[in-house]
Amino acid sequence: MSNLSTSVRTGGGEALFDTAMLLIDHQVGLFQTVKDISVRDLRANAKTLAKLASLLKIPVITTASEPKGPNGPLMPEIHEFAPHATYVPRKGEVNAWDNPEFVETVRGTGRKTLIMAGVWTSVCVMFPALSAIAAGYKVYAVIDASGDPSELVSRTTLAHLVQAGIIPTSTNTVVAGSHRTWARPEAADLAKLYALLAPNYGALIESYQTAQDVAKAKA
Repeated sequence: MSNLSTSVRTGGGEALFDTAMLLIDHQVGLFQTVKDISVRDLRANAKTLAKLASLLKIPVITTASEPKGPNGPLMPEIHEFAPHATYVPRKGEVNAWDNPEFVETVRGTGRKTLIMAGVWTSVCVMFPALSAIAAGYKVYAVIDASGDPSELVSRTTLAHLVQAGIIPTSTNTVVAGSHRTWARPEAADLAKLYALLAPNYGALIESYQTAQDVAKAKA
């Protein structure tokens, strides 16, 4: 990916380069407390981010708070679809940025733009995001790959993030911002990610392919 420590605006969109992806506390126990997004959509979006990172070779760092306790282990799909991801164990820190190994692992990527998602958004995303901003990073918070205990908590968190200079975004926007152009060898696989995010787009691709096949058969 090209080097870009700040976002480049082209055609009204933001291109995401020079990024590392931090997927924090996507733990199966915590999922039971999420009320602002369906757990199915949350897991699907986190899985899509993992697939994107693997496809475009974006560094991924994961971590979990007390995985042997009630919060539970990480959802397995992240490391399944992003086998290059680095897991950093914590020693009880609520804010992952308070863990020196986590911070050193982030620094070790050499990336200056961080894409963060996690459960809860109001804690596991917001606290390290605030710390990363203070450390000079640019931070995007992927809201639909994160979750909070209520809609009220989610809205309050979103306001806090924006006021602190953290950019809220969606999984779809991260995919598109990383994609940049259809003239790349990963285009067909990227299209599959859009189909996961928007099933109707998947149907559109299928109908188009069927029409193309019919036209070729008649030729």
